[in-house]
Amino acid sequence: MSARLPALFLGHGNPMNALDDNAWTRAWAQLGRSLQPRAVLAISAHWYVGGTAVTAMAAPRTIHDFGGFPRELYEVRYPAPGDPALAEQVRQLLAPLPVSADHSWGLDHGTWSLLAHVFPEADVPVVQLSIDATQPAAFHHELGARLRPLREDGILLMGSGDIVHNLPAYAWDRHPQAPYDWALRFEAHVRSCLTAGEHARLIEYEACGRDARLSVPTPEHYLPLLYVLGASIPGEPVTFPVEGMDGGSVSMLAVQFGS
Repeated sequence: MSARLPALFLGHGNPMNALDDNAWTRAWAQLGRSLQPRAVLAISAHWYVGGTAVTAMAAPRTIHDFGGFPRELYEVRYPAPGDPALAEQVRQLLAPLPVSADHSWGLDHGTWSLLAHVFPEADVPVVQLSIDATQPAAFHHELGARLRPLREDGILLMGSGDIVHNLPAYAWDRHPQAPYDWALRFEAHVRSCLTAGEHARLIEYEACGRDARLSVPTPEHYLPLLYVLGASIPGEPVTFPVEGMDGGSVSMLAVQFGS
């Protein structure tokens, strides 16, 4: 049996991080050097659709799902292979939930902008699982729990989003912007709940009122955290290998369960 892999949530932030050399990208690279998965199952904020699907192709395409960035970002290709057998394993673990075997999506920037640093050789197979936009937060936590056995089978379960993600408040011109008080408070609340193992408070994040409404104006960047939380094991240590706030309103916090 393979050694248990961590369950990992990474704040991916600005797509330009795919090309940048900064404290966050160096920390992602360091994480990659400590991991040896046989494949990655990625849950990205950017595959947020009306159902549950899993990429099942042997060679997923690189998707440039953004606009207004330099041409060099659109030229990035991340040619990691897919893993149809893992896709089928995911479908079986989630049964009887209907999970479509998808042959048209690929790897969106929520996945490849991180993996370009974590596994720069693109030699680890990658499968993506969609986020069903029609379902409540508890549904996504439950799916994470059903995917937990993958960690015992050499699979890195990786959520990609941002615990705080408010683009209207973001400093797009990349000028220095101190983190907003509401962003710091909500991130601190999430960290405290993670450390205490308080899953219910993280699932019911909207109870934080104004701080939650500003930090999570739409749920797609927060929900990947709930998959990773669901895949954690009671009493398992939690660490935060990457920290920081970008542009005042995007949390770069990483959450790792296990080692």
